[in-house]
Amino acid sequence: MTLWEWFVALILGAVEGLTEFAPVSSTGHMILVDDIWLQSSAFLGGPVANTFKIVIQLGSILAVVVVFWRRFIDLLGLDRLFGGQDGRLEEGRTHLKLSQVIVGLLPAGVLGVLFEDYIDEHLFSAETVMIGLAAGAILMLAADWISKKNGVPETDTVDKITYRQALIVGIFQCFALWPGFSRSGSTISGGVILGMTHRTAADFTFIMAVPIMFGASALSLGKNLQYFTPDVLPFFIVGFISAFIVALITIRFFLKLIDKIKLVPFAIYRLVLVAVIFIVYYL
Repeated sequence: MTLWEWFVALILGAVEGLTEFAPVSSTGHMILVDDIWLQSSAFLGGPVANTFKIVIQLGSILAVVVVFWRRFIDLLGLDRLFGGQDGRLEEGRTHLKLSQVIVGLLPAGVLGVLFEDYIDEHLFSAETVMIGLAAGAILMLAADWISKKNGVPETDTVDKITYRQALIVGIFQCFALWPGFSRSGSTISGGVILGMTHRTAADFTFIMAVPIMFGASALSLGKNLQYFTPDVLPFFIVGFISAFIVALITIRFFLKLIDKIKLVPFAIYRLVLVAVIFIVYYL
């Protein structure tokens, strides 16, 4: 690996970590940097580049597991092993059930399996990503407007999420199958519309993201194991570590900030990103 390729891995991992869980669309950002970065080296194009994207996404997923480790331990029924009492952890207690998370995952999971090939073949382009970014921004603006109109949210913790809310948030997550729409943007918006605080909707979004993203990434990696060759392995490792560290910092910062600034600033940013993509690709 050259020094430039180390730098590319570091930058792309950071872009993934910054954008994967914020409601700004990691796909929208990656489409901007793909041609500039991943095509800058002979061995980084094509299948190797696609495999690299999967690897850095796993780094971001690991960051979510670290941030929410207590909740995942509780959801899996392993809390007694970590000092919990009566089947629950002493700190960070939760009444969120694994079955509720599964209910939230079902809609997008089913549609994702049915339309995966079509999405991969037809929806990954600058045009479709711009549509997703703009449509997602409109949804986020609408969610904040509805939240303000409804007054103080009743669901101020994931402990209070109902099965109905979990299912409807899962339906909102289906929008994220369209590249550029953003998983966190669609699900946080859905949660806010249903009467959750922004922080509660974000917490539930991140918890749901782990199984669906890990499952999709694992399947994709299984199809691309032949590209884990000694010459590109250091590139993958650097990108993975960069994505993990940046995502860890970003998630913690975002969760502290989201209840204060809401979704409007992110929606405005998405519209600016649409303009940038248009300029880069069409002017």
